[in-house]
Amino acid sequence: MSEFRERPWIIPLTFLAALMLTVVPMPDAVAPLRPEWVAMTVIYWSMALPGRIGVGIGWGMGLALDVLKGAVLGQHALGLAVVAYLAIKLHQRIRVFPLWQQAISIGAILAIHMLLVLWVYGITGHEAASLAYWGPLVTSMLLWPWVFLLLRDLRRRCCLR
Repeated sequence: MSEFRERPWIIPLTFLAALMLTVVPMPDAVAPLRPEWVAMTVIYWSMALPGRIGVGIGWGMGLALDVLKGAVLGQHALGLAVVAYLAIKLHQRIRVFPLWQQAISIGAILAIHMLLVLWVYGITGHEAASLAYWGPLVTSMLLWPWVFLLLRDLRRRCCLR
């Protein structure tokens, strides 16, 4: 516990990295496939430290994402708060799965997040999204094992248990 207090910057640093990966320029051909970095980071930390990272952190990261993307304020906040809640409620089940099954479970949680964001987008009067809207879901599921292993290794090296 005392070692966590010595390195309180690890978790905010991973969230900052996720926000930066969300806005880093990408070629037009692969930009629609950009993974949901912030959502995956919220899911990981909510599952790893459910007593410390919760719905409030999800809401705050969602607001930061709304500001960063210029979206309707609260659009991503709603989605990430629900994501954090589901990750906390299901963390004991998901953590025992092999990584490929975790990726499927995370995909279901991310689909709920994306549906909520799409719902808010729709009720604000915007036109319906195309099939390309779901590209980040596929890439996020494919990248989940590496994101999980990277963040777990970082947590273990920095003594966050």
